[in-house]
Amino acid sequence: SFAYFTIKDRLPQILTRVIDTLHRHKNEFFEEHGEKGVEAEKRAISFLSKLRNELQTDKPVTPLEDELPDAALWNQYLDYQRNLSNGNGEPSWFQSPWLYVECYMYRRIHAALAHNPPIDNFDVFKEGKAQNFFESQEAVIALCTYFQELLKNIKDLNEKQLKEELFKLLQVSLWGNKCDLSFSAGEDSSQKSSPLQSLERMIPYILVNDMEKIWSLIVNAKKRNTEKSNVRVDIILDNAGFELVSDLVLADFLLSSKLADEIHFHGKSIPWYVSDTTKHDFNWTIKQLQSANHMWMSRCGINWEGNLKKGVWVYQDHMFWTLPHDFSSMAEVAPDLYADLQKSNLLLFKGDLNYRKLTGDRKWEYTVPFHQALNKFHPAPLCSLRTLKSDTQVGLKPGQGEQIQASETEWMVSGKYGVVQFDAAL
Repeated sequence: SFAYFTIKDRLPQILTRVIDTLHRHKNEFFEEHGEKGVEAEKRAISFLSKLRNELQTDKPVTPLEDELPDAALWNQYLDYQRNLSNGNGEPSWFQSPWLYVECYMYRRIHAALAHNPPIDNFDVFKEGKAQNFFESQEAVIALCTYFQELLKNIKDLNEKQLKEELFKLLQVSLWGNKCDLSFSAGEDSSQKSSPLQSLERMIPYILVNDMEKIWSLIVNAKKRNTEKSNVRVDIILDNAGFELVSDLVLADFLLSSKLADEIHFHGKSIPWYVSDTTKHDFNWTIKQLQSANHMWMSRCGINWEGNLKKGVWVYQDHMFWTLPHDFSSMAEVAPDLYADLQKSNLLLFKGDLNYRKLTGDRKWEYTVPFHQALNKFHPAPLCSLRTLKSDTQVGLKPGQGEQIQASETEWMVSGKYGVVQFDAAL
């Protein structure tokens, strides 16, 4: 299966890159922290080398031994996996659910650094994320320019034109999800060309296209709401780099067009899946745009900083997003987060990992309804914007999956296809 290939080949590659990154920063650690920095780097590398060996030789998954706030939840989850195996031995790297061991690896990478001050705040993936951003410059400029031109007469757009623009920016955000560094094991995955030119051509590759449902949901929420209550949209972020910029443009459009009054962004509280957005990445991206020597890029950055200051944009992270649980456990494991999401009019879940957690990462029949696969996770109306990079997909028409499978065996994992898949939460 694709899961087997990921654990066998891709995850060891990612660990090797992490070890290499730490090694390359040895001098910097020495300059900043003296011998203590070098000692910490050695200990972290030795911890990660041991982890790589455990993974490659299919050793049992071990409990976390750190004191971090989520350690107890992880260890409870390991007990749960042990019980699932009905005494068929310990859960191990190749004999456990893919989603679990993959998340577990990233949590162990975090532990390798967290255990080893003074380098405990070093993000081993930061360089790759920055590189993705800089290599996507042309696409970022094209998108910011398009958007700033659109803003000039956004007040004059009629409903039909607003809808067209929303659909365009939803698609840019969808295809922005192709830029994923964990998928390419850290190889270049930047967006080189203007994403707007190819949208028409890409429509046939959207397997489930519920954009009309999103439009009517937002428009109706707007009509129902009086002055007192705000229309709130939440974006559960995926990758930093170009994808994040496309999400920010979409968020700004929703505000500027008055389709929404406030946007909440949800990122990761620790470095995760190579290119996932953390608070540092979020702020760094806005700062980069602000200080860019391109008029429309810097205008975007300045406006977005303003949105955060005014409180119409809110960035938040929660430990739950980096736990191994799928989202159907959220109400039980993180009731505070679930209650917060219930205040939203629309939840936009970006990317493949969020899709796997929405659907429990099971080998569903393609035609199983999305609502059913969500397994009672219905805090608010939600939509997944996701390019397919793992073999889980639901909500297709009868025969649709089989038809593509006949001509493209890799269709579920290539990132070529996408979904804009909506659930009304009723």
